[in-house]
Amino acid sequence: MEYVSLQIPVTEAEQGEILTAELADYPFESFETEGGLLKAYIPQERLADCKSEVDSLLERYGVHGRYIAIEPQNWNALWERNFPATDVEGRLRIRAPFHEAAPAGELEVVVMPKMSFGTGHHATTWLMSRAILDLGVAGRSGLDMGSGTGVLSIVAVKCGATHMDAVDIDDWADANCRENIVANDVEDRITPMLGDVRRIAGRRYDFILANINRNILLSDMPSYAATLNEGGDLLMSGFLEADVPSIVAAASELDMEPVSTAMRDGWMMVHVRRTK
Repeated sequence: MEYVSLQIPVTEAEQGEILTAELADYPFESFETEGGLLKAYIPQERLADCKSEVDSLLERYGVHGRYIAIEPQNWNALWERNFPATDVEGRLRIRAPFHEAAPAGELEVVVMPKMSFGTGHHATTWLMSRAILDLGVAGRSGLDMGSGTGVLSIVAVKCGATHMDAVDIDDWADANCRENIVANDVEDRITPMLGDVRRIAGRRYDFILANINRNILLSDMPSYAATLNEGGDLLMSGFLEADVPSIVAAASELDMEPVSTAMRDGWMMVHVRRTK
């Protein structure tokens, strides 16, 4: 699969965060900011379907971007250079195979990110991972919606979850998730499921992880609520502080009450719980 990098000069961190949140509504799979440049990666075959809308978005924000084709053979080297290992408060290390192993006593997840979102270094993945560590998932079954690399599913089962369904609409992400599940020796406890929210119809979960984006969360939240057991937890991220009121309001209409919120680098995580 060939990819294109949309490169956008940004003047400050907040501008980059806002643009990332807006672009996440389109089929961009990964983002990074380096040296005042926001880079958003998208499969070349999917760019044509949204390019005019993306260009209009950039024009609305008064910025200009360049589309640069990425040679497939250079992609792994690019990730090795730009993907750092991630430490979550000394309790969890998310790393690639080319990083050093975690110290003794620290939980470890090994992820080869390739082109899937969810490498651990992004603030939303960090927030969700920390929330899983504190949630108490041992002995419970869960759903990882928009699973990407599968990193959150892997964290959950390594924290004692009995089983995870890992759902993603992208075939490349699904393949990468399957590789990472095998690499972490948890294939007997995680079921990758290629597709959208319709895949979870009729299933039941004790907790749900959804690190996607604002629009998809708002659209799919009724489906999450329908599959969540009473007293079950829904952790959501992939949006900014300004989006929290609409996220919490939508959850409240579905009998899910707010438990906590957390912020990192301008990104938010909201934890709600089904009350009935």
